[in-house]
Amino acid sequence: MADPSSYRPRPGEIPDSPGVYRFRDEHRRVIYVGKAKSLRQRLANYFQDLAGLHPRTRTMVTTAASVEWTVVSTEVEALQLEYSWIKEYDPRFNVKYRDDKSYPYLAVTMNEEYPRVQVMRGHKKKGVRYFGPYGHAWAIRDTVDLLLRVFPVRTCSAGVFKNATRTGRPCLLGYIGKCSAPCVGRVTEDEHRELAEEFCDFMAGRTGTYIRRLETAMTDAAEEMEYERAARLRDDIEALKKAMEKSAVVLADATDADLIAVAEDELEAAVQIFHVRGGRVRGQRGWVTDKVEDVTTAALVEHALQQLYGEEKGDAVPKEVLVPALPDPVEPVQQWLTDRRGSNVSLRIPQRGDKKSLMETVARNAQQSLVLHKTKRASDLTTRSRALEEISEALDLDSAPLRIECYDISHLQGDDVVASMVVFEDGLSRKSEYRRFQIKGFEGQDDVRSMHEVITRRFRRYLAEKEKTGEWADGDELRDLKDDEGRPKRFAYPPQLVVVDGGQPQVAAAKKALDELGIDDIAVCGLAKRLEEVWLPDEDDPVVLPRTSEGLYLLQRVRDEAHRFAITYQRAKRAKRFRASPLDDVPGLGETRKQALIKHFGSVKKLRSATIDQICEVPGIGRKTAETIAVALAQAAPAAPAVNTATGEIMDDMEDGTPGTTTGAPGEPVPAGAPDERRGQET
Repeated sequence: MADPSSYRPRPGEIPDSPGVYRFRDEHRRVIYVGKAKSLRQRLANYFQDLAGLHPRTRTMVTTAASVEWTVVSTEVEALQLEYSWIKEYDPRFNVKYRDDKSYPYLAVTMNEEYPRVQVMRGHKKKGVRYFGPYGHAWAIRDTVDLLLRVFPVRTCSAGVFKNATRTGRPCLLGYIGKCSAPCVGRVTEDEHRELAEEFCDFMAGRTGTYIRRLETAMTDAAEEMEYERAARLRDDIEALKKAMEKSAVVLADATDADLIAVAEDELEAAVQIFHVRGGRVRGQRGWVTDKVEDVTTAALVEHALQQLYGEEKGDAVPKEVLVPALPDPVEPVQQWLTDRRGSNVSLRIPQRGDKKSLMETVARNAQQSLVLHKTKRASDLTTRSRALEEISEALDLDSAPLRIECYDISHLQGDDVVASMVVFEDGLSRKSEYRRFQIKGFEGQDDVRSMHEVITRRFRRYLAEKEKTGEWADGDELRDLKDDEGRPKRFAYPPQLVVVDGGQPQVAAAKKALDELGIDDIAVCGLAKRLEEVWLPDEDDPVVLPRTSEGLYLLQRVRDEAHRFAITYQRAKRAKRFRASPLDDVPGLGETRKQALIKHFGSVKKLRSATIDQICEVPGIGRKTAETIAVALAQAAPAAPAVNTATGEIMDDMEDGTPGTTTGAPGEPVPAGAPDERRGQET
């Protein structure tokens, strides 16, 4: 525990101007980011008698080992910089809202040649129109199913669309009138895009125009005695009205607004947001957070606004934002919202009428969300705490291992040897800090030697980062916080416990690697699969935890996750190796031209026997490139013939350089091109 006076800035050193400040711990990890109208006045509040500080603030300043600040011109700049650094550093003492679910949106891909209506989650993409978020994906599909009667926009995937174009036959929706079938030319590209625009207009709240237009068309058809068409139009009107009923009118003046409500107690807070467009509730979402800092309702609202609109621009920021408490001061936040929208944004507390009534409804939802979250979390938090305590007692650790790293080695008969590192913090996986390793020190199969190499490389990086804990030169900080590829440095954070997948030999190798680096403050253990025994360094007998132990269950989850992550990486590398083609070594030959060559000749074998003039016949291949291809194929040894593992048949004509299916572990076929992990970086 650090004494704040040990790193307190000297009098007069802190500027009396707006800025953003960061507290760092002894490992140079940013643990808190804040902004201030006056850095001198704000930071002075942290360096007072510890007895006068809020308990959470006291914990933060005693955990910190240094404080730094950056001066900016305005409070708006400070707000933007604070948001950027909270997102980049993920400081442990800042309020960080956690989405209680991944909300689906109704998306229209206006950036495609033929726009598609679909359900989307995750980050928003440029050129795509979003509506929502919705509570459930089925609610989107019900709405879309009703609207496709009137706006028959494409909903199929790219593969289905291409197949229909190739065969000249539309899918089922095209036959039943719920798709205009642009794949077979029933409508032109412009006509289909106009349908998509009308679909978006209706979803945006401009509903009256289409209802009136259809009613007029229905009346005209009836007068002309075209009763079948009039009946279809009648059904279309009913479908639109039914879709509108799914989002009832809550604000009569067709307001576009977001309403934000907060429910909180001493430890946690829940935020609920209702998205109202055209007077109707078009989406709802909720967040929860631990109150790891002494924060007011107004500050919670400000953090919610940063998270809600930090990545948004244009119409995604509504004209009006209604909140239960205004940030102090409110002007910078309102100006920041205005800048993001590009026009004036009103940020205020509703005082009367429909908006206040709706705010009360949002507040009730926030309160119910907080109660539900606490009910769900109580048993989970208790279980995780008990598991960490049991591990601490069984391994005779000084404290509970809040950060656990687990390592596993994976290979196939000595080929494609890789390793994985997974991280669990407070009993929960931290996938953003997973890492992958290729074994580089030797060839062949040796799990013990591989484990020694991986542990050495990981903790050598840790020591290298630890040496950089001195003061940075001006302008060098952001560069030093990232590696050569621009990724955040994560190896600077040491674990309290290293777990290896294996028994005594693997544990001894890991311990030896740490001893050689002079690291003696990190515990090591291994979990053997056969009897689920926990092995410790220099111990002849394992530690046997009860089968019902929460500590053993946590170690098993950590070990199994490391195994899953390692074998996924190993299979992907093997599949990539099996898909390798001699054309991969031709400089300047991209994927498009490789595919064109294979399509033209049918296989690499036939391409190898082709003349330079024949290669030049392929569109996009010039004579110089053709000569390079011919030389590369002549130098490359012919690939081994493909073999059908089920029949033993040699399929020499299959040498085509195209992705097929490779065989993984026995009984586990692995598709070539199998996707790698979304997170985790190769080291």
